[in-house]
Amino acid sequence: MTERSPIDGTGFGRSVQSAVYRAGASGSRPLVPTRWDDLVAAAERAMTPDAWAYIAGSSGRESTADANHAAFERRRLVPRMLRDVSERDLSVELFGHRYPAPVIAAPVGVLELVHRDADLGIARAAASLGLPAVLSSQASVPMERVAAEGGGGPLWFQLYWSRDDELVASLVSRAERIGAQAIVVTLDTTMLGWRPRDLDRAYLPFIHGMGIAQYTSDPVFRRLVAERMALPRDPAAPKPKVTPAAVATLLGMTRRHPGRFGANLRSGEPRVAVETFLDVFSRTDLTWDRLAFLREHTTLPIVLKGVQHPDDARRAVDAGVDGIVVSNHAGRQVDGGLGTLDALPGVVGAVGGAFPVLLDSGVRGGADVIKALALGAAAVLTGRPWVYGLGIAGQDGAAEVLRNLVAELDLVLALTGHRTPGDLSPDDLTE
Repeated sequence: MTERSPIDGTGFGRSVQSAVYRAGASGSRPLVPTRWDDLVAAAERAMTPDAWAYIAGSSGRESTADANHAAFERRRLVPRMLRDVSERDLSVELFGHRYPAPVIAAPVGVLELVHRDADLGIARAAASLGLPAVLSSQASVPMERVAAEGGGGPLWFQLYWSRDDELVASLVSRAERIGAQAIVVTLDTTMLGWRPRDLDRAYLPFIHGMGIAQYTSDPVFRRLVAERMALPRDPAAPKPKVTPAAVATLLGMTRRHPGRFGANLRSGEPRVAVETFLDVFSRTDLTWDRLAFLREHTTLPIVLKGVQHPDDARRAVDAGVDGIVVSNHAGRQVDGGLGTLDALPGVVGAVGGAFPVLLDSGVRGGADVIKALALGAAAVLTGRPWVYGLGIAGQDGAAEVLRNLVAELDLVLALTGHRTPGDLSPDDLTE
């Protein structure tokens, strides 16, 4: 963690407000809009259509994403009066580490689509506030470079469980070596959900060699690629059509692949790497008993992301993991699903305090964080808000979105009559 977070101490929300208004007196305006709808609109203008479809889109009719927001809207805060809130402490302890606020930058893949700062941008943005950033398996920058150049803040690593267990062990080992503080296993993406925005554009960034930097920098993955390249070509395999778009795709994946462009182009390795990734990325036969393999290969806390049913929460307790994240992947996997805030109370009850329960999906501002904390979440993960800030203004935009969210969290906490996240309870909400 950075030596001292600006969130330390009390009055963070008021100090952010004051800084904005004082800068306004000299003619300066915020880098990113503070109003949600304006932030979304500005981000859409800043991104390419392909990037916007990938980042903003969800599965099916996008009703699960709507349910996430509706669950927060349906619950209303009930402020309490005449309480001394002059001294506040937003900090929380998770898995043996103290963080300045119960906010974590969620893992988001293929950030090169959004801005050239990509994974370095969000790592530095979160580090500037002392908040954890969860590195994605589908990153655009290898984890070692993020650890070296990402600002020195706390990092977690999000794992997509590959079809190749040796690759899984390698990724986890690398995460340990860079000082990651937890392994977050995403459970809900054993295959990609039905995402109409991407399908209508016939666009999947991985096919273009984007978002696979954790793989192309991994020794086990590179061995798999070499083994594939050594196989004789199947003469019955269909030959791709040579079109301007196909040529552009080949040149793009060649440019992104590690190594020299000319050598990559001659060898054909970038294309084989993409094919290898597409083969090993997902694992549909993953079951609860495989968690023992992960425990054998890491001493880091294991956090399961994607739990929504109380029975699965109880199985997580029995499996001996260290925490869970109530998440529906921001609605990107299953249409017609339950809003995460609706799922949270049942999961918290099923866990019974055995370990921290976090919440992800649908958090847009500080008031949403307060509602999740009141229903038992130890902290929240947020993704799209800071991604929108990244798209608008790079690292500084992402940092400003996170800063604003925590500032609003601090103000709403005080204005509802509370001094710490632990003071909140379901009694502070009504439906």
